[in-house]
Amino acid sequence: MDRVSSVRLSSVTLPLNTPISDAKVLTGRQRPMTEVAMLFAEITTESGHEGIGFGYSKRAGGPGQFAHAREIAPALIGEDPSDTARIWEKLVWAGASVGRSGLSVQAIAAMDIALWDLKAKRAGLPLAKLLGAHRDAVRCYNTSGGFLHAPIEEVEEKAEALVAGGIGGIKLKVGHPDGAVDLHRVSRVRERLGDGVPIMVDANQQWDRPTARRMCRAFEEFGLVWIEEPLDAYDFEGHAALAQAFDTPIATGEMLASAGEHDALIERGGADVVQPDAPRIGGITQFLKVAAQADRRHLQLAPHFAMEIHVHLAAAYPREPWVEHFDWLEPLFNERLEISGGRMHLSARPGLGVTLSDQARAWTAEEAEIR
Repeated sequence: MDRVSSVRLSSVTLPLNTPISDAKVLTGRQRPMTEVAMLFAEITTESGHEGIGFGYSKRAGGPGQFAHAREIAPALIGEDPSDTARIWEKLVWAGASVGRSGLSVQAIAAMDIALWDLKAKRAGLPLAKLLGAHRDAVRCYNTSGGFLHAPIEEVEEKAEALVAGGIGGIKLKVGHPDGAVDLHRVSRVRERLGDGVPIMVDANQQWDRPTARRMCRAFEEFGLVWIEEPLDAYDFEGHAALAQAFDTPIATGEMLASAGEHDALIERGGADVVQPDAPRIGGITQFLKVAAQADRRHLQLAPHFAMEIHVHLAAAYPREPWVEHFDWLEPLFNERLEISGGRMHLSARPGLGVTLSDQARAWTAEEAEIR
């Protein structure tokens, strides 16, 4: 039996090349995003096995995640790293006074993911193979080229280049205060790419119910793969009504902050496409619970962000999923994921298949070593 001997936590600030704006910025609810706060956990055992995991926060929360992780990480020392489910419960109870969702479980996520990475590396398998893969490549779509701050000409050109380079679909940000702008942008990209290329749109929770009904109706003609977050993330009943009323599938779930919140969304019929985010809901241990619930309801799965993690989890989902391609995190890792033929391919490297780059080390703002 092996035991955890040390945990290294790192808070890394990843700068973005261009300030990012979606509908939340145009409605004045958030400022443009200029950086992503990353939380890395590197776990080592007495036998010399190692695992790496990460979480993140956009705009706010990074220092809080790091502080909470540093407080509860001592609970890992001496544990058998194979006991992922029991360790998750131990960690959540170590910080239970601040709840079992949101920042508290997001701090756990980096450590939970590191334990799964370690487990797969020890088995000599990619994480997807350890979980039981259904496929070796997953349909992928790009989001990072479709933000509202970019002129439509730039969006068109980048979308065309991405598809030519092997991306399987394009997601466009919508939710502009003037709905005509959204329709124009989607129409331009559809005309540029043709009817055969999958297109999704994402309103980032910025419509009220009447506006969402009007926009969903207007978007029906474009044959979209889905309409994402048309309403507030916690308006499960509103999303359910849209899912029942329109042919275009409704996707949501990325902003939910626990497996329990996803259970409520799924039970109320609030999504045709469920979009859990492993770092946001507490890691892989919790993600697997959400995936099982979604599969039981015969739902599609499209994990949010963090493709380095989610390509493995999507590959292990029984129904054909999508995974989201963002190039933002690439400077943090020495490895790159292969994309071709509209799909993101699993590598043969064990675990998650990533190692931290020198640049990630250089961007480290704070770190702690727990033994």
